[in-house]
Amino acid sequence: MMERGGGGWLSTLEMGCKGFVDLSHSLLRRSFFTIYESRSELFGGLVRIEMADNNGNSNASAENQNHNSNESINPTTNQNDASIDAIAQKVQESLTLSKRHKFWETQPVGQFKDVGNSTLPEGAIEPPTPLSEVKQEPYNLPVTRLLREYLKQFIVAPDFDENDVEHWLLPKEDVVDSFLVESSETRDVTDFCSFYTLPSTILGNQNYSTLKAAYSYYNVSTKTPMLQLMNDALIVAKKKGYDVFNALDVMENEGILKELKFGPGDGQLHYYLYNYRLNQPLRPSELGLVLL
Repeated sequence: MMERGGGGWLSTLEMGCKGFVDLSHSLLRRSFFTIYESRSELFGGLVRIEMADNNGNSNASAENQNHNSNESINPTTNQNDASIDAIAQKVQESLTLSKRHKFWETQPVGQFKDVGNSTLPEGAIEPPTPLSEVKQEPYNLPVTRLLREYLKQFIVAPDFDENDVEHWLLPKEDVVDSFLVESSETRDVTDFCSFYTLPSTILGNQNYSTLKAAYSYYNVSTKTPMLQLMNDALIVAKKKGYDVFNALDVMENEGILKELKFGPGDGQLHYYLYNYRLNQPLRPSELGLVLL
């Protein structure tokens, strides 16, 4: 069976006699995708990913929240704050004191304290760059065209150009594996799948020192069913010596993970959008972005 782990969904790979994949063990924890635009330590990029541990620091966090709540919620401090809205605002502020990053409160980043505030407009916080100032680049690679067309359907997705495809998706040994499906009649590229490598060191085991893990990356299906495409990726990963295969429930993944007997983990994976505020969190199926 498959387990979903640190990157979302995972499995150990064991190939059967007819190309089937049997799945056993669980060595990593799951991370669901949720969308926030609150705090982060973000340097030199548009989006930053942060792992949220369901257990770690829970006691300290609860203690800080209780302490802050006692200091912040005091109806006698200001008679003008008697309204329900004012009290609710104080509660929300007291619950987020320990989550603030003062530097990012000075930057055009959606704030945790602003979630649910309908008076703030949704969209770009700073004015968008005029199209006349955006450099136009040609897109000729078949994979580039395929990816760009596929990713248009998602609310949040990268805008790949040929340099991006070359840098992020061309195969590199023990870094990224990418595969194409080509039409036998037209020779057109119809489908694409990829996964990247992220090994882990195994401590305290005399027999094994490294866990070789594959993470599902970008997959595009136009002719080959996505279920078959992902199943082929699992078989290839097994043949290449991977121990586990992880996948997030973004894009179209959620509908096929259970069919392939992936199992859920128990963590959360947060994305932070720079210079953009969302009034409502996005569903994983609305996200077309996978970060390394």
